[in-house]
Amino acid sequence: MDLRALRLLIVDDNRNAAEIVRSVLASVGAKDMVLAATAERAFEDLQGGAFDMLIVDQNLGKGDEGIRLVQRVRTDPRSSNPYLPILMLTGYTEQRRVQAARDAGVTEFLSKPFTIVGLLRRIEALIHAPRPFVRSEDYFGPDRRRRQDPDYKGPERRKASPRGS
Repeated sequence: MDLRALRLLIVDDNRNAAEIVRSVLASVGAKDMVLAATAERAFEDLQGGAFDMLIVDQNLGKGDEGIRLVQRVRTDPRSSNPYLPILMLTGYTEQRRVQAARDAGVTEFLSKPFTIVGLLRRIEALIHAPRPFVRSEDYFGPDRRRRQDPDYKGPERRKASPRGS
């Protein structure tokens, strides 16, 4: 994997954690990386230039600021790119936190401590296996379904497009 062509925004209030992510990504060619320590600063950075990917810690500052940043990227009218691929990192993997990240519009999720291979696999998925976006009354973001279940006939079953996706 070669990340030389990508511009990445890494958001973590723990400078050491951000530097670890930066170091791992630099080892596979990433050169254009911006670090931000707060959700507010990250949103400003996103407004100031085009980024190819956002890597954000779930637990910024006062708690779930990372979740709020993702929601803002996805739904704020001032967001420069609501379709931005977002990888969320977290040390907290309780089901409610994973669901909150998913429901906010996170594209991929990775628990800390992570392995280098795990981080690179998630980034590779963001690049090579992008998921279609879904808009509904209460959600905008990547399709949350990881697999198709042709046997499911429940009330929320979405109809496939003519192309089968």
